[in-house]
Amino acid sequence: MTAPAGQAPRIGHPTSAGDSEPGHIVIADRVVEKIAAQAVLEIPDAGGAAPRVFGHAIPGAGHLGIRRTGLHQAPKAAADIDGGTVYLDLAISTRWPAPVAEVTTRVRDHVRARIHDLTGLTVAEIRITVTGLITGNGEGVRP
Repeated sequence: MTAPAGQAPRIGHPTSAGDSEPGHIVIADRVVEKIAAQAVLEIPDAGGAAPRVFGHAIPGAGHLGIRRTGLHQAPKAAADIDGGTVYLDLAISTRWPAPVAEVTTRVRDHVRARIHDLTGLTVAEIRITVTGLITGNGEGVRP
């Protein structure tokens, strides 16, 4: 195939007007929630949210078969995507005695970067609720 002077050869030929236009990718809210939950677990002092019933934390709920609190358990994440913008709610626990403000700042920065790197979406807001403190060196504690 020979192209006119000054033009690169065309590899494919559209068969209709719609074929020449680029498509678009839709990323579901649930995908962003899973990315955010995994990104939280990449921060050493952050982990899964304490189980709650009617707004109250339930200590020792892991023994009742309810989701456990720990640095290996996934946090709760809820995302709302509006166009290319993400609004995110996270419920996490932090390791005690780590400074909560410092941990949440690291979580917010890391989650924002991971979502943008993996999806190209812009994170406008991340609201973080710390539902519990993880103490001791027991099960579920990461180094």
